[in-house]
Amino acid sequence: MNLLPKSHEEFAQPEYWNSFFTKRGEKAFEWYGEYLELCEHIHKYVKNTDQILMLGCGNSQLSMDMYDSGFRNITNIDISTVAIRKMLELNERKRVNMKFLQMDATQMTFEDECFSVALDKGTLDALFVDDTSEVHATVERYFNEIKRTMRNGGRYLCITLLQEHILRYILNYFPRNGFMLRIVHCADADRANQEKSGDNPEVMAMPVFLVVATKFKALPIPILEFSLGKDKMQRLSNAEELTNAVAAVQKAALICNGLARTNIAGHNEVVMDLCQPGESNPRYTVHVLDQPPARGLGKFAAFIVPQGREIEWLFATPQGRKKLQKSAKFQRLAVVALHRDQEYSSLDSVKGELADSIKCLAPLGLTEQIPFLSLGADVGKRETLVSGFSKISGEFRIEEVEGNDGKVFRRLIFLSNQFVVQSEALVKTIKLKGKKERKKIDFGYLACQHHLYMSAGVQLVTGLKNNANEFRDVVVVGLGGGGLCSFLHAAVPNVRLTAVEIDPIMLEVAEQYFELKQDNRFHVVIDDGLSFLEVCKNEEIKFNAVLFDVDSKDLSLGMSCPPKSFLEPSVLDNIKCIIGEKGIFILNLVCRDDGLRDETLQQVRAAFKAVCCYKLDEDINEVIYCSNNEKYKSIAEWKRELGAAARRLNSAAKEQKLNSEDMLEVTEFLNDLKI
Repeated sequence: MNLLPKSHEEFAQPEYWNSFFTKRGEKAFEWYGEYLELCEHIHKYVKNTDQILMLGCGNSQLSMDMYDSGFRNITNIDISTVAIRKMLELNERKRVNMKFLQMDATQMTFEDECFSVALDKGTLDALFVDDTSEVHATVERYFNEIKRTMRNGGRYLCITLLQEHILRYILNYFPRNGFMLRIVHCADADRANQEKSGDNPEVMAMPVFLVVATKFKALPIPILEFSLGKDKMQRLSNAEELTNAVAAVQKAALICNGLARTNIAGHNEVVMDLCQPGESNPRYTVHVLDQPPARGLGKFAAFIVPQGREIEWLFATPQGRKKLQKSAKFQRLAVVALHRDQEYSSLDSVKGELADSIKCLAPLGLTEQIPFLSLGADVGKRETLVSGFSKISGEFRIEEVEGNDGKVFRRLIFLSNQFVVQSEALVKTIKLKGKKERKKIDFGYLACQHHLYMSAGVQLVTGLKNNANEFRDVVVVGLGGGGLCSFLHAAVPNVRLTAVEIDPIMLEVAEQYFELKQDNRFHVVIDDGLSFLEVCKNEEIKFNAVLFDVDSKDLSLGMSCPPKSFLEPSVLDNIKCIIGEKGIFILNLVCRDDGLRDETLQQVRAAFKAVCCYKLDEDINEVIYCSNNEKYKSIAEWKRELGAAARRLNSAAKEQKLNSEDMLEVTEFLNDLKI
């Protein structure tokens, strides 16, 4: 039996509703939720002593449930005589004091200011069928009648889907007529409606809102508020903020509806940012991923990543999160990252904040409690040492976080790509005799594993000689916090380093927060790296090694290191001249696009006689070694030379007391080297 109208306009016609209620018979029709899902909100805004007007009651159970809960002063009106007749018959014995009147809500016959509450469940949506001037006139009459019959301090409660044109009109009408306006998201009604529509995959349950418009004689300024249901009310400064808050809930509902009905195993994970109403900065980022059903798997869990750990491979990459899901043994896992510049008091408070949002991401029909997993009993520690801004890199943070075993790490983060650490250093606390404890950077710690393999390449050009007077000149394009340069400076005494950094602020950061020190073996040039290399070629300045460790600011590209302009044929030709036949070019390549990666390797192979690659296991970083020396055309020669260099690097790190154990697993490194 098809009960849907042939056109939207029919919603506003008495004939449609008479036909509708005749067809439905005794079965109640509940727009947007049952009393059980709405009562928490209704009881907050309606008192037992209120004079209540139910607008467009239809054959809904709502007024009957309210009456049975102690609300006895209820007057129901509806445009349909059929609906009113049925409701009178149904309630004449059990609810003798409840009134049912056939009446057009746009032309009511009640006296002025006779009600303290007007309750509308879906009636506004039925009236507001489109955005035409004729419909606007009807809605204006409807609202004017509500205003006329409502006492000062009274409340109009409207349960609605808040389509864009309806919200726009509400935001115009009520503030200009002296009403305080509050919008509340009814999450419990959403969930119930979603479950009811679960049998029909074509039906998408849209989010339900409660509009609370409170009448005042006059307000000095418009008062606009929003709440995500059980959250505290947020005071917003303008209509645009309220519109954005509603739109965010509606967009999220589309995603949640899809996740409720679909297993996304084999597809990309779904990513959502969760914000506080009225705030643009995310408070949480959630990655949702599925794996195929299997025996022994739980249905759904959420994993809260402690502060500071979100950059680790296990949490920061799709591959890592898949591994995390397999070890957690859940068919669906929501991995939650906590954002910097936000405060989190405890793990329990985070769970409480997330409870409703996580519930919305669950598969349809899930009845058991959703477990929250984490690495420990707290949310981790993150301290911001400085917030800064660079014209080149944008906003950045220097922060300290606590990792495993109480170790403290200092990090440089660019907020444009805040889940990627630009530089990280291990901070040790030392105490000199008779002096207070102080923090010191451990130069033997390399946070970025690709730096270790780039360092092995630098050792290749030093040869077997270790005479401090026979320096090898190395240029590193891209300084960051200076971790790679500080390690090379400490570990390889016969290397003379030049770092080229385009951003002068990064040099200040490296010196002040990462203890970078310039001396006769290490200096920093503030210049564009490509211009510097061109000058070196033109002036015939030679280097034994050129290293590219520079990131791209254009995040839309599939390659984030280096910028594409750094691999132009003219640039590679400059490097070829600078390193000569015996030098080496070492490139940190970070490329998510396989086609772009292949294109990059073709460009490099066209420029250099010999190219060798090492792909890191758990990172997308790939270290590319390039030479003009014919002997390196053989993979065996690369392995022989780089193996010796790696072993020298391990020995040097021990000699300089940077590390007590081998830093690089030589056999594994050589096995994965490829031409």
